[in-house]
Amino acid sequence: MLLSREIYSFLKSAGNNSKLIFTKKREVFTNFYTCANNAARVSFKLSDIGEGIREVTVKEWFVKVGDKVSQFDEICEVQSDKASVTITSRYDGIIKKLHYEIDQIAPVGKPLVDIEVEGDETEEPAPTEIENKDKKSKEEKIADKPEHNRANEEILCIPSVRRLAKEYKLNLSKIKGTGKDGRILKEDILKYLNIESDEAQMQIKPSKPTFGDKTEPIKGFQKAMVKTMTASLKIPHFVYGDEIVVTKLSQLRKTVKKLPQSKDVKLSFMPFFIKAASNALQRYPIINATVDENCENVTYKTEHNIGIAMDTKMGLAVPVIKNVQKLSIIEISNELNRLITSGRDGTFSTEDLSAGTFTISNIGAIGGTYMKPVIMSPQLALIAMGASQILPRFDEFNNVVAEEILHLSGVADHRIVDGATMARFVQVLKKQIENPYLLFLNL
Repeated sequence: MLLSREIYSFLKSAGNNSKLIFTKKREVFTNFYTCANNAARVSFKLSDIGEGIREVTVKEWFVKVGDKVSQFDEICEVQSDKASVTITSRYDGIIKKLHYEIDQIAPVGKPLVDIEVEGDETEEPAPTEIENKDKKSKEEKIADKPEHNRANEEILCIPSVRRLAKEYKLNLSKIKGTGKDGRILKEDILKYLNIESDEAQMQIKPSKPTFGDKTEPIKGFQKAMVKTMTASLKIPHFVYGDEIVVTKLSQLRKTVKKLPQSKDVKLSFMPFFIKAASNALQRYPIINATVDENCENVTYKTEHNIGIAMDTKMGLAVPVIKNVQKLSIIEISNELNRLITSGRDGTFSTEDLSAGTFTISNIGAIGGTYMKPVIMSPQLALIAMGASQILPRFDEFNNVVAEEILHLSGVADHRIVDGATMARFVQVLKKQIENPYLLFLNL
């Protein structure tokens, strides 16, 4: 109505030239409505999520076509070669199109979803012939899927839970979710599997083995490992090994576990080694440095951000404990346990996996005594712990005694770090582990 009055006033003032001017004016308003119609549907592009990531895998959609969303509502979860990231909406509106299906690759900077912005009553343009074909093709694919698979895709749960359900061939629609908005948690799956019903027993029967070759694309953490190890093996590694007596440390752990106030503390060898490494890094800051790509500049890091190599269901991951130099052993233990849980559930954040300055690997948790670890560029050094063993050793009186021994291997970038520096670094660490009271005094 407002536009009609504006046109009427415009024509009245135009006089005899009204017909010509009206024609031009109609073109202007036609163009205005065309622009408004186009603006109603916004393509929400996948923004740069940092760390040099150029593409991600769509792991789960939290919305479907027709859903109403507000700003900061969760749209989907994506998996890069570094971490899982939840993408949230920047608009208020209605979901009109999902550009990718689950497990498809989404490039950064390309449209992720189309959202019709609220408050515009213009009609959506008619679909093109190509869009009609795509829609028909998708409908045919959906029709070919079993009913329980279609139901599973519409239920809220994180990718690790969905994979668990797929592994046991469970119908997620029959499992009650106890999470936010009815989201199914891992605990809900485990609880359901304990139900002694004929249906549940049938669902958890292992499927028949399939034979033949299978080709899969390299993606996620495995893709990150390809890039990291390719860069790492260009580094000339200096390797240094020694054995560490952990008998006193093992006794200290057992004593701490018996204390009433530490019943909820999960204390392994690792927090002690992390703290000992941090104390040694203070004396040899070159070990906590990084080098640029052309090996022309060394940056000495003030923060001890120590990465812990972990074997997860997604592959090798190296989450980072930040500012270890400021943390107590109990605080390190709590942070380590949080990261272990995140690795088990596949919920590492980008922050968890970034900014490492030094790395520790505990291959002994799986098995093995010795190993040659590989440096994670642009870091300059790494240590790896083997499995501990009870072995015969001589005491100060030449008597044979039983000692708990752990073998440690250290590697350094030999372009920057000389062998003597790496050996002294390991000796400082070793002295504190073998005499735990020195560890607390940082001596």
